[in-house]
Amino acid sequence: MDMMPLKLERRAQLEEYAKRRGQDPATALDDALATYLEWERQDSAEAVEGVRQGYEDVRAGRTSPLPSFLLICAASMASVNFAPRTHAPSYTRARWR
Repeated sequence: MDMMPLKLERRAQLEEYAKRRGQDPATALDDALATYLEWERQDSAEAVEGVRQGYEDVRAGRTSPLPSFLLICAASMASVNFAPRTHAPSYTRARWR
């Protein structure tokens, strides 16, 4: 395999990572890269499946009209208090004394 340059910072991180796992840096890099690539593949597959399922739901009529959705959102937001605080919480004030 061709050698690939690493930034000094990344090399130091890799060496520390390998040391914590009792591995040589090449093995640690291979394991970390394999783990990341598998995660990325699975994440991508899940995203594609989510889009496919959403498309199927729309085609099958399993959707809500936009006005209904907006009413549900408005109702859920009505219970959230967006008022600005008039004073800092007591734990913050005590910390600055």
